[in-house]
Amino acid sequence: MFPFSRRAVGSAFALLPLLTACSDTGPATDARRVFRYNQPEALTSLDPAFTNKQANIWAATQLYNGLVELDDSLKPGPAIARRYSISPDGKTYTFTLRPRVHFHDAEVFPGGKGRAVVAQDFVYSFKRLLDGPTASPGGWIFRGKVLEDAKGEPADTCFVAVNDSTLRVYLKEPFIPFLGILTMPYAYVVPREAVQKYGKDFREHPVGTGPFIFKEWDEGNAIIYHRNPNYWRKDAQGKPLPYLDAVQISFIQDRKTEFLTFMQGKLDFLSGIRAGSRDLIMYPDGTVREDFLGKFRLQKVPYLNTEYLGLQQDPARLRGDNAEAGKALQDKRVRQALNYALNKPELLAYFLNNVGVPGLSGFVPASLPSYSQKLVPGYTYQPAKARQLLKQAGYDQRHPLHLRLATVAERKEVCEYLQKNWADVGVQVDIDVNQAAAHQEMVDNGSSAFFTKSWLGDYPDAENYLALFYSKNFSPAGPNKTHFKNLAYDRLYEQAKLEQNTEKRYDLYRQMDRIIVEEAPVIALYYDEVVRLTQNNVQGLTPNPMNQLVLERVRKN
Repeated sequence: MFPFSRRAVGSAFALLPLLTACSDTGPATDARRVFRYNQPEALTSLDPAFTNKQANIWAATQLYNGLVELDDSLKPGPAIARRYSISPDGKTYTFTLRPRVHFHDAEVFPGGKGRAVVAQDFVYSFKRLLDGPTASPGGWIFRGKVLEDAKGEPADTCFVAVNDSTLRVYLKEPFIPFLGILTMPYAYVVPREAVQKYGKDFREHPVGTGPFIFKEWDEGNAIIYHRNPNYWRKDAQGKPLPYLDAVQISFIQDRKTEFLTFMQGKLDFLSGIRAGSRDLIMYPDGTVREDFLGKFRLQKVPYLNTEYLGLQQDPARLRGDNAEAGKALQDKRVRQALNYALNKPELLAYFLNNVGVPGLSGFVPASLPSYSQKLVPGYTYQPAKARQLLKQAGYDQRHPLHLRLATVAERKEVCEYLQKNWADVGVQVDIDVNQAAAHQEMVDNGSSAFFTKSWLGDYPDAENYLALFYSKNFSPAGPNKTHFKNLAYDRLYEQAKLEQNTEKRYDLYRQMDRIIVEEAPVIALYYDEVVRLTQNNVQGLTPNPMNQLVLERVRKN
């Protein structure tokens, strides 16, 4: 049905013979125990210090571990740290490491034998994120949180190896989501020996502690991992993990070719299928079409991603049409009217096969435990209310409101639907389609008055979403793209960061989200879901709202 290049499909699997040959990790690999997935977006590094996009995160997750990890319900739990404690004041975290956790066998170690992980390895790995020459985008996970010196920089004593099995992390003040931050791939442990030997080439010579060992990277073609025979973790029956013999990552960029390759049985898993393939296999209501029933498993699960429109609150950098739009968007009634004009359930049904939850609450997505549409009611479809607010703001048929919405090509169709909704209430919106990099730069620099954007959670806590509206987080340095500033909001945010009682903290989160609904610096379009397709012979691949790919317990029949 889809045009495709047989050469592209073939080249993506050119390394398959490597998987069935004998290797230094054991006998010939059974192809039934090779897990194959595709990575359409570019993968730039296998160094956890550069896990700032999904391609890098998925690949690194198979090779490394951290102190803690998320369980299926997104709660932090032990990993290399077998236990941990937090001081009563919330500022000192003590981690006790498991014995007999080793780095992968590699030439950087004496005799090629991987050595045991000690607390000093985490001190090194964490400080490396903050080191200027590393140029990691992940330093933010510690900056502003750990103990600081007189210059406001992370102190030398913020990470301390008490002994080989005990690590302490000192914060300058309590930060409740800190354990969640430590589950991020940025916080995976790496050996000093490998980084020092390979330098920047560590990106393609990774050495970790994880269930799989790096074997080959033919850039643009495939990556091969083999089973780690010395992995430290076992299943509940005491059987060593992982179950798989190997992992193969291909790099088919064309989404139609990717889908066809999956349908041919040459991929075990797909995530986030695009509109054409989605329409092919799913009805508008999100159910699977009869032609595909039983051919694979389809899962539609919550995703920690809020798709939204931003309305710039600081006109300082706006020019031309954007400046005029910026003046109009300073009026809260206009911002609220733009919200009331949108039929979000219809948008999801007509354009997204009901993949997603309509944004009928605040900015915090529906997959987080603090979410409550009842306690944080958002904007429903009320075009009459939208017209009334616009009239109060001085706009009508004789003096219509003109706006320009900046977006990227992949969101153009959705924007055209929104354009019609706004036209129904008398708002004329032009759509300005830009390249992704140019769009990002305009949004970050505050030169776009009205723009499409999404926020994919870094860790599963509402604070990560609400930080987008804290006045000290203005972009381009911080995530506050709209330059929203509200003193009451800031006070609640600072209070919530220190509140150790979960329910009290959730109540503060909801108070903040209600302010966002009222002031409307953003329009929450929908809370995303992810569609995952898995071959019927794959077991143990469980999704979660972080859309993680964890393969250590996966089997293939």
